[in-house]
Amino acid sequence: MDTALDNPIWSSLQTIHRRLALVHGPVARYPADHAPFFAVESPAADAAEACVALVRPGEAVYLLGAAPDAVPRAWELKAFAPLAQMVCDAPLPVVDGPRIIPLTEAHRDDVLGLTALVYPHYFRERTMAMGRYFGIYQHGQLAAMIGERLGTPDRREMSAICTHPRFNGRGHARRLTAWLGNDCLARGVQPFLHVSHENLRAKLLYEQMGYRLRRDIGFWALQRRGG
Repeated sequence: MDTALDNPIWSSLQTIHRRLALVHGPVARYPADHAPFFAVESPAADAAEACVALVRPGEAVYLLGAAPDAVPRAWELKAFAPLAQMVCDAPLPVVDGPRIIPLTEAHRDDVLGLTALVYPHYFRERTMAMGRYFGIYQHGQLAAMIGERLGTPDRREMSAICTHPRFNGRGHARRLTAWLGNDCLARGVQPFLHVSHENLRAKLLYEQMGYRLRRDIGFWALQRRGG
């Protein structure tokens, strides 16, 4: 049974993002300027020393799928509602629309502006180094975007799927999600994504497109208290 997606941050840092991984024993994380993501090999991992080594005082990091059974004193491990982890098994219809272009360093300011507006907290200065990103421009403005974030050699997370409020209702998110997912499938890579069960509109869109629920997956924030 394939369990790599049960602990997707750890799996990513052990495979496609090994070059980015900051590792301390059975614990790993992304550099803070790439993503605020932290992972343990298993809940039973002795994470206390690694937490102190890898997390700055006052910093909060996020975990998916596995969290340590014990954290250092004065730290806070907060559980959020589980997310829906969804996967796509077959190509999806791509709706017509404006041209989709690769997003590069030349588009960084536009990407950071859009994600700060509609996708705060998780997108950082160097997040675009984690995978390929694509967007739709209209009237000289980045109207919508999508990218690749976590993954393994044969799985890739669809992420940063967002539309500027000025361009909502035009099908850009559906077009981008189907287009990039189909590109992954054509390369033998299965697309997956994470969405809050409370985000009913987005979850319904993915279901209507052809994504299926793989599992509910735990989601936590770990904060190191201090100045």
